[in-house]
Amino acid sequence: MGAINIATASTSQWLFPVSALHHTPSRMTSDIPLERELYDRSRGVEFLYRLGVSLGLPSSAMFTAATWFHRFYMRYSMEDYHRQDVAAACIFLATKTEECGRKLRDVAKVFCSKVSKKDLSQIPDDSKEVEECQTSILLTEEVLLEGLCFDFVVDNPHAELVDLYEAHPNNNPLIEQCAWSIANDSYRTPLCILYPPKVIAAACYVLAEHAIEGPRDSPLDARLASPAPSASLPTPPSHRAQPAGFSRHAVEFFGFNEMGLANVADALSILLEYYGAQDLQGSSEFLAGLASIPPPQSSSHRAKLYKPFAQVAAGTLHPVANNSTPEHAISQSGTPTQPGGSTPGKFASGGWKPVTEGAPEGQ
Repeated sequence: MGAINIATASTSQWLFPVSALHHTPSRMTSDIPLERELYDRSRGVEFLYRLGVSLGLPSSAMFTAATWFHRFYMRYSMEDYHRQDVAAACIFLATKTEECGRKLRDVAKVFCSKVSKKDLSQIPDDSKEVEECQTSILLTEEVLLEGLCFDFVVDNPHAELVDLYEAHPNNNPLIEQCAWSIANDSYRTPLCILYPPKVIAAACYVLAEHAIEGPRDSPLDARLASPAPSASLPTPPSHRAQPAGFSRHAVEFFGFNEMGLANVADALSILLEYYGAQDLQGSSEFLAGLASIPPPQSSSHRAKLYKPFAQVAAGTLHPVANNSTPEHAISQSGTPTQPGGSTPGKFASGGWKPVTEGAPEGQ
C-alpha cells in the first residue's frame, strides 16, 4: 500500500500535531484502535533497543532508528509492515548513517535470535532462517527509505540534556541519570514526532526532578510557571507566582515562551500516561511512584492516548480489525513466532540505568 502523507497540518515534515495520531494509516486504512497502535509502537521500539544492544550499537544510533520507526508509521500502516521487520530495517539503516556499520548477516542473525529465542551460536550463518531475515530487512529498508524521503537527519533530546547538564555542573547526579532514562523511554512513545528535542528534554528533566525530590504541592505546575516578568513591565494576567524552593533549571535554560511551556506540559502528560498504562504488578516502587503522578494542570485538555497495556494486550478494549498478521512477518513459511509477553519499558528495581539488555522481547 502506498505511503500516506498527513504532515500538511504541521509546520515541519516530521513534527505532527497530537491530533494526527488519530489519523495515521493504521487508523484510517486498517482501523487499528489508537491504543493498540501506541502499544505496538512501544513494543516495536523495545524490540529495536534489544537488537541495538545485542549488536553493540551506540545509543545515538538506537535513538535515530527509533525516531525513524515512529516516522515510518505516520506514512504506512502497522497492518502492512510488521513492527519487528521495520525495527530491524531501522537498525540496519542506522548502522550505515551513524557510522557504526554492521554486516547485514549479523543484524539478521541477531534478529532471528530474538524472534526464535535461540542463542546466536545455534543459528548457522547460511541457514534458511538467516537468509529470510536478510531478505526481509532489505525489502523493508527500501520502503523505509521511501517513507523517510531519504531524510536521515535526526536530533535527539539527549544532546539537549547534555547541554543542560554542562550549564549546571552542580546538578544532583540522580536527577541527571533519571532524566536520561526517561528520555530513553520517551522513544517508546511518539513524542519524537510531536515535539522538538528541547521540549522533550525539558519534560524529562522536570519529571526527573519531581521523581527524585519527592512530591510537593503542585510541583509540576510550579516548575513550569512562566519566568518572573521584568520589573519595568506590567505583570501579565497569565503569570503564575512561583513558590520558593523549586528548581527551574530546564525552563530557564531553554528560555521557553508561553507556547513552549504549554508544549512541555503536554509532553509531560503523555509521558505520565505512558507510565500509567504499564502493568505495575511486580514493578519497582519507583515506577509505581512515577505512574501515580498527576499530570500538570496546565496541559491541554484532551482524551487520553493510552489505555492500560494489560487490557490492550488481552484485546478486552477493542478487537483488532485484522488479526491474521503473524507476530513475526518475515515470511509465510516456517519462521518461528512470538506469543504475547511482558510490558515494555519497565524500570529495573535497582535504579535508573541507560538502555540495557533485558529479557527477550517476546511480545
